Amino acid sequence: MGLGGGTWQRLTAVVLVMAVAAGCTGQGEGAGGGNDEDLLRNHDWTQMPGTTARNGILRVGALDRRIVEQDSSGGRPNPPLNLAGPHLRSDGDFTVTARMSGVGDDGGGSWLRLYGRVPVIYDEWRQERPSLRVGVTAGGQVEVQVWDGEGDEPATSKAFDCGCSGTVTLAVSSIGDTFRVAADGRRLGTVQDPGVFAEGTVWFGLEAEAEAEAEAEAEAGEDERREGWRLTQLSARAESGDSLRVIKAPQLRQERSDDSLRARAADVGRPFDVGTALAENPLVTDSRYRALAGSQFSMLTPENAFKPQFLHPRRGVYDYRDADLLVRFARANDMKVHAHTLVWHEALPDWMRENDDPEEVRRTMLRHIATVAGHFKGKVAEWDVVNEPMSDDEESYTDGDLGLRSEQSPWFEAMGEEYIDEAFRAAHRADPKARLFLNEYGVEEEGERWDALYDLVKRLKERGVPVDGVGFQNHEYAPGDRIDPETFRSHMRDLAELGVQARVSEMDVPVGEDEEDGRQTQADEMAGKLRVCLEEPNCTSFSTWGFTDRYGSTADIRTYPPRTADSLPWDAALRPKPAYERLLETFDEA
Repeated sequence: MGLGGGTWQRLTAVVLVMAVAAGCTGQGEGAGGGNDEDLLRNHDWTQMPGTTARNGILRVGALDRRIVEQDSSGGRPNPPLNLAGPHLRSDGDFTVTARMSGVGDDGGGSWLRLYGRVPVIYDEWRQERPSLRVGVTAGGQVEVQVWDGEGDEPATSKAFDCGCSGTVTLAVSSIGDTFRVAADGRRLGTVQDPGVFAEGTVWFGLEAEAEAEAEAEAEAGEDERREGWRLTQLSARAESGDSLRVIKAPQLRQERSDDSLRARAADVGRPFDVGTALAENPLVTDSRYRALAGSQFSMLTPENAFKPQFLHPRRGVYDYRDADLLVRFARANDMKVHAHTLVWHEALPDWMRENDDPEEVRRTMLRHIATVAGHFKGKVAEWDVVNEPMSDDEESYTDGDLGLRSEQSPWFEAMGEEYIDEAFRAAHRADPKARLFLNEYGVEEEGERWDALYDLVKRLKERGVPVDGVGFQNHEYAPGDRIDPETFRSHMRDLAELGVQARVSEMDVPVGEDEEDGRQTQADEMAGKLRVCLEEPNCTSFSTWGFTDRYGSTADIRTYPPRTADSLPWDAALRPKPAYERLLETFDEA
């Protein structure tokens, strides 16, 4: 049995077993077949976010990771998965067995997630792909949710009365187009299966939901790590004679190429890096993405993993596993890390916005910087300490105002401009050898935004604030954003006079299908900015915001699944575009 023509042609069986009473080991419906493969004790789960491992048991704590919109609204769940651990490859029926302890009435929900395809994170927006989520809720029910890859919410969700608590055993069998749900051998019901595992892969995620009482204690500043559950068994086996393989995480080191952007950058004659923003999900799951990332670039910027709502989702709770994965990839491939970002008005967990006491807001910012920058001390070369401090409101640039963003920024509201000074000084204390950048968009062109940013940097330098450089994002979302490279050059030279470095930090150039010679324009724009960078001694690096349209953040997320844009040097099929060739040529001409 196999797959062909994009149609699901195989029969999949998934069985999850969790003891409904202590000591219960019944495997429920759908069991039977080959030998069990112990996925928990024989494989690496130490990099699973939100967990701690001890004596072959995995403790799962509540991270409550959520992704807010750019206007700080919403809060879509963003549960983690075990990217750096085992996953499955199957050509037919298989069984997964799990046992969980500490679930039911006394805690929040306890969940196992099986992903047929891992989610994609587009700059703080999560695209759900086919997956199955099964668990025991606080009321002792068994709930099953199924995503089909066509929307944010589950396509199917059913709850079954179970009375489950303590140590729990569940079975979910997928046979044909139906999941059969059982508890301790007792059938509970069925759920339609749209072909979640049609591609023959299974990735694992674990979640714990905090109960309301624990959330209230967290608000009071008390320890919130005590809730959660324990995974004591996880195994898999093939059924009905089909094959099943357990796949370990891939090697991070990639083959180098002499015909690459990083090879050209090494020949510039001075320290200069060519970089890109990277996301951890495709880095592990897409081998072609991984190969290009490691072979083409000498610097990476974490696209999302370093932002507060990803690694500091709850007060006092940090989890660096996804961010550490990117750092390990960089080390394996001799790449620098430009860490993004410590202080921003976006990508904040809700709890960071809930306190209006200025001194407490200040302490929150300083603790976050000290803890995060301290964790990565010596592991990253550079930090975006403050991201996008300039206002989008035209009135902020009139009547003597300094153009700083006050709207939606808890840091400015609490401390005024001084928050920038405090942030840079705290980052320098935590990581004295790292270069510290202020990162901003829309300052490549002439106008009040650039003037205000220049004045800000000048004030900071006069006050002795340890700001080393300015990142010019160079997002050219529309034709009006395309700036003459000579204007960009003049701004770099202005900063050089202040003793400040510069870099192109996040460049992308979306072009429309109806734009004549759009890809040539895209190539010209990128090459023009790179040329200026190579010619100006205070420019230290050139980075794009992603490198392939397959995962590019300018995708149209008004449709589901998102429609990819045409913005980056490689297309959605990972084929190089004219922009890539022009960047190579620009290095050769330097």
